[in-house]
Order: sequence, then structure tokens, then C-alpha cells
Amino acid sequence: MTLPVHFAEHAQRQALNEEFHARPPVPLESPQLISYLALLHDGEQPGAALQHLIALGKLLDRPIDVEGSHSLIDFGSFQLKWELHNEFSSYTIFRAVAPGEGLDDSTSALAVVPAAWLQSIPGQLIAATHVELRSAAEITPESVMAQLSPTGRQMVGARVADGAAWVFTDFLFESGFSRFLVIDIALTRRQAGRTLQRLVEIETYRLMALLAFPVAKEVGRRLGASERLLAELMDRTGSARSPEDERSVLADLTKMAAEVEHSVARTTFRFGATRAYHSLVMQRIDELREERISGLPTFHEFMERRLLPAMHTCETMARRQEDLSGRVARNSQLLRTRVEVELERQNQELLAQMNRRAKLQLHLQETVEGLSVVAITYYASQLVQYMAKGVKHYIEPLTPEILTAAAIPLIALFVAIGTRRMRKHLAAAEGSGH
Repeated sequence: MTLPVHFAEHAQRQALNEEFHARPPVPLESPQLISYLALLHDGEQPGAALQHLIALGKLLDRPIDVEGSHSLIDFGSFQLKWELHNEFSSYTIFRAVAPGEGLDDSTSALAVVPAAWLQSIPGQLIAATHVELRSAAEITPESVMAQLSPTGRQMVGARVADGAAWVFTDFLFESGFSRFLVIDIALTRRQAGRTLQRLVEIETYRLMALLAFPVAKEVGRRLGASERLLAELMDRTGSARSPEDERSVLADLTKMAAEVEHSVARTTFRFGATRAYHSLVMQRIDELREERISGLPTFHEFMERRLLPAMHTCETMARRQEDLSGRVARNSQLLRTRVEVELERQNQELLAQMNRRAKLQLHLQETVEGLSVVAITYYASQLVQYMAKGVKHYIEPLTPEILTAAAIPLIALFVAIGTRRMRKHLAAAEGSGH
């Protein structure tokens, strides 16, 4: 039934559903040789892996039209499954062989792939593994166990898929490749495909997870020096006796904070990716549904003993780095508070000095105002005296001197009242302006 026309479909609906069903395992039948390569994209041009895949199709006269991030291509003598991931591209080559073929002479699925094309795959190789899927009729589990030497290299093995297959590996590189042997007891084609996919993903993700281990060791060396420097800066903070000393320590702390934050920004993605890859490794191991083979460690035990310590180191370095960043920030804030308190104290002293100067200016102003009243009264009395002299015949028996003397108190009173009113008016205008 088709969707009704009135439904507005989300633009990503189809793509999201296709992603949900993406990268299905390839159904396999034993005997089968599988070779797997994973190459990092670091420094490569976008689309380089896809273009190289198209070049293989031209080389083998098999036109390739790839859309999306994965494809399964049948070249006749072999099948190639290509997947594009966030950090790497993977190439899985499947080569069906006749029963017993390749048991006596060492061979792999790569033998039928053009060597020149293989050598020019873009990227940096991070994972390479050969997997042999053999039936119990070709190789019995007992024959493999009989060949194991108690003093030889340690083998990892388990019965998987509810006992439908036995898996053996040592996780060591031989001619650059790790190797897995899968003995098919009663695997269905889909079970065989899923088992193969989980094994190559375990190999890839364990190496991708370990990419952070060298970073963690480098960060650990820097953290040790930074933690010692922080302790020295805190000692300097305690012994600081002047604002200049505190500002010097604050400058060093700020520089240190910038270095730590740069390290955090540079390593956050790698440490986060490592946590995700480690989680995927353990998830894929759980999906194998392991059963112990007597005398051999299981995949889960091997990873807990060999991979988990490295993951704990990465996690510890990430936490130490974040902790150091927080400590530097707290100490910087503490010292900045001390500097601000000292500045506030200096500002208060400056304000107190300004207040004293303002009081002095007020006293001077009041003194000047008093002198101004005297001066104005003097000049005004002189004007009264001149006016009285001009009309002295009309004011008899009063004399100009008597009239001037009588006018002086009145003039002084009027001038004092006028000056006071003017000061109050100016003060009110200033208050309303604020």
C-alpha cells in the first residue's frame, strides 16, 4: 500500500531506514578464504577510496557504480565488500575454494586481487587479517588442539554461535597479517557471515581503540610536569607579598591554563573514540556467544587481560587532564579574586583620599564664600556711601558715614542669604541630575 498523497515525508526518512539496514553480513559457505584490510583516512582526499575502487572495476572490466558508503561487488573469482567509516575504509575479499585447497600451501584471498591495485590503496593500514573458514571435515578441532604446544605462543580460542563453530587466533602479526581459523561444525550461511563480520570488527576496533594509548602516555608525561608546576605556582601564591608577585603568578597560571586546554581540545576526540571502540569490541565478543575450550583463554578473557589495562590508562589520563584543567581554573579564580580584592582595597584608599580632598575643598569653599560675603558687602557699602554723599543735603541730619554704617549689616545679611540659597539650588540641581 502506497503512502497517501497528503503525507509530507521527511527528507531523511528513506536514508535513515537504509542506514538501519546497512552493512549486512555476507552469507558464507565453507571452505572460504577471507582477507580483510582497514586503512585510515588521515591526510587522504575525500572520495579517494571510492575512486580507487572504481579504478579496480575498470582494471577487471567490471564497471562499478557505487552509491552511499558500502558496496558488495562480485568480480567472478572473488567478491569484494567495501565500507566507508568515519575514520577508515575497509575492504573484505571473499574467495571460495575447493575442499582441501590451500591447506598444504599458504595462500589467501588476496592472491586473486591485482597486486598493483592492492599496493596503491589510499590511506594508512591499521588492520589486516586473514580468515580461513574450514569445515570440520577438512580440519578437526582436535587436530588443531593437538598441534598446540604448552610452551609455544599463547592461542586464544572458543566455541561460538552456541557451539556451531570453533575459532582460534593468537592476535599476532605474521607477515603483517593477523590470522583467524574458523572451523565450521554446524554454521548456517548467515551465521558464518555474522561470525566472520564480528571477528574482523573485533580486530579492527581493538587496534582503533589502541590508537589513544600512545597519546595517553604522551599526555601522562606532560601532566606530571604540569602538576609539579601547578604545585610550585601555589607555593608562590602563598608566599606572594605584593600585588606584582600575585600578578606574575596569575600570568603563569593563565599560560598554563591555555596549554592544558589546548591539550584537552587536541585529545578529547581520540579518548572519546577509544571509549566507543572499546565498547564495540566487548559488544562484538558478547555477540559471539563464547563457550570455553579447555586450556585456552576466551576472547573476553584475553581482551580483559591485554586490552582493558590500556583502556584504563587512557581513561585515567583523560580524567587527570580534565581534573588538572579544573584545578588550574579554580586556582586562577582564587588568585584573580585575591588580585581583585587588593585592587578594591587600593580603590577604597583612593576614594578615601578623594573624600578627604573633597572635604578640604568644601572648607576652602566655605572660607571663600565668607570672604566673598565680606568683599561684596565692602563694595556694596562703598556704593551706598557714594550715593549718600551725592544726596547728603537731603538726608540731614544723617551723614553719609552713618547711613553707610547702618547699611553694612543689611547688605551682609542679604549677601549671606543669597549665597546660601544659591548653594542649595546648585546642590538640588546636582542631586536631581544623579
